[in-house]
Amino acid sequence: MQKRLENTDAVPNGERGSARGWITVAALFLMVFVCLGFCSSNRSIYLAAITEALGIPRSLFSITDSCRYVTTAIVNLFFGALISRFGVKPMIAAGFGALIVSTLLFSLAEHVYVFYLGGVFLGLGMSWTTTTMVGSVVHRRWPEHSGKIMGLVLASNGIGAAVATQIVSPIIYQEGDPFGYRDAYRLVALILAVTAAAVLLLFRGKDAPARPAARRRPEGGARCGDLFRQPVFCCAAAGVFLTGMALQGVTGVSAAHMRDVGLDPAYVAIVVSAHSLALTGFKFLSGLLHDRFGLRVSMLVSHVAAVLAFLLLAVLTDSAAGRVMAMAYALLSSLALPLETIMLPLIAGDLFDNRAYDKMLGVMVSVNTAGYAIGAPLINWSYDAVGSYTPMLLALSALIVAVTVMFQLVVRAAERRKSARENA
Repeated sequence: MQKRLENTDAVPNGERGSARGWITVAALFLMVFVCLGFCSSNRSIYLAAITEALGIPRSLFSITDSCRYVTTAIVNLFFGALISRFGVKPMIAAGFGALIVSTLLFSLAEHVYVFYLGGVFLGLGMSWTTTTMVGSVVHRRWPEHSGKIMGLVLASNGIGAAVATQIVSPIIYQEGDPFGYRDAYRLVALILAVTAAAVLLLFRGKDAPARPAARRRPEGGARCGDLFRQPVFCCAAAGVFLTGMALQGVTGVSAAHMRDVGLDPAYVAIVVSAHSLALTGFKFLSGLLHDRFGLRVSMLVSHVAAVLAFLLLAVLTDSAAGRVMAMAYALLSSLALPLETIMLPLIAGDLFDNRAYDKMLGVMVSVNTAGYAIGAPLINWSYDAVGSYTPMLLALSALIVAVTVMFQLVVRAAERRKSARENA
């Protein structure tokens, strides 16, 4: 009975499988569609335009992403406490507000330090409108189908990014205007404001954990503290950190790298859109793989895809074969990216005690985004040092191979521990 109560906190009577429940899913879908699609997934399109217009070195500008990721990492450490205190809807509203401030700062910035401030607000907004928030709501309301529902909701990231790319790319690179990116950011701010109103209107159900969950906090906290000292947690956290560092670092420069090797900007936009659309199917596929085959298989598929994607990008050239490889990269990287979105809530739910879920989810997202903060400047530093992203792409390919092996061992150890506990 206790497990049932834990799994159904904040689930209104009759919501599961009802129209009311699907309205909540629709609200989450729309939120991720806009917040990740327009504010995060297509940020690499802005990189060349902004640095060329303002004469900023790419490595220096990339600290903007570090500011974002450090902020997200810190804020998510307190996610469990914040959602218990304020509830879901107020945090979502604050997240949209922070994203609007961020895009307006980016549109007005004349100096790199203003971009850094915008990165801080971007980190705040992403903390309360994307993976962590979706993971918390879905785990509480639909625990038996968390992989499918999270896959469905987070798949909207791909659709949103594809739509956003086709909308903002022509504005950013409009002929004769090196500052077209400013108009793109202003348009995104307007889209965010309209979406915020719609999401808050659509969201249904109790927006905070039930009181019994609050009374269980000491037990959950103690268990969470115990988990921090376990080898499984340390290895999982290290793997999540390194995966985030590699994936986000490469994704953030992929469009710029394609332009560097000579591919036409219009074709690069098509590749980015294909990548985003593929995310739609592959995130849902990752959820299905998890629910059907478990965490080991779903993570193995994404890790292998990441290695192949990095290698393809490393050998990319301006040729007919290069155009094919660029499109193959788009598909494979889309299959890899669930490692930094849908997999984080699943790792928190599968490897650790359910009573510590919100805290462990916040920690995993924090560790992952800490990796982002290092990955972006690291890969751009390599570009400034040697004039190419290729050496770092090869190094990161080898790193992900090692992480793949480690995660397979970690998940196997966690499964054996759970099985032994159940049979005891």
